[in-house]
Amino acid sequence: MSFSTMSYQIFEKAIDDYHLEDQVDAPVNNPYEAKSIEYYLYLKNWIDAVQWHLEDIIRNPDIDPAEALAIKRRIDKSNQDRTDLVELIDSYFLDTYKEAKALPGATINTESPAWAVDRLSILALKIYHMQQEATRPDAEPAHKAACRQKLAVLQEQKKDLSSALAQLLDDIKEGRKYMKVYKQMKMYNDPSLNPVLYGKK
Repeated sequence: MSFSTMSYQIFEKAIDDYHLEDQVDAPVNNPYEAKSIEYYLYLKNWIDAVQWHLEDIIRNPDIDPAEALAIKRRIDKSNQDRTDLVELIDSYFLDTYKEAKALPGATINTESPAWAVDRLSILALKIYHMQQEATRPDAEPAHKAACRQKLAVLQEQKKDLSSALAQLLDDIKEGRKYMKVYKQMKMYNDPSLNPVLYGKK
């Protein structure tokens, strides 16, 4: 089984588990061995699922401003947690392929493998929710038809992205490409780099 296929299956399980309660405050019950790559993939998608629904909630035009601000802060933290997990998953890839020797002329990819995994996780959520919309009982037929068309495009994206990720990992393993990971260094979260924050001192 390819890493892409394994990841997507784990993402689907996380999405199904989240929607058992469909509640942003539901505790995560990760079924995989702690610190295994499966554990981190499940946790990654769970964070994405919670954030997906927080993004829905904050767009309620009748939301209380104080609640909206609290959710915005929560989304900010979620984004940082998501970035940290992506970097951790890239560390797994770096370790997995540490013996791979770059061939002469080997090239670097525009994104690291873990950022492709991140996109696959979000895509799994898009597919799940578009499927829900395509079959929503109270939706108009035109709405369902439009969502079915979008779902077909998302499924094609899934196929292409899964294939591209599998190819990238194979290229790294065989030395046709090499990994070089840069930390995100988000400045707005760092009190020493955000002038609004360090100006408060």
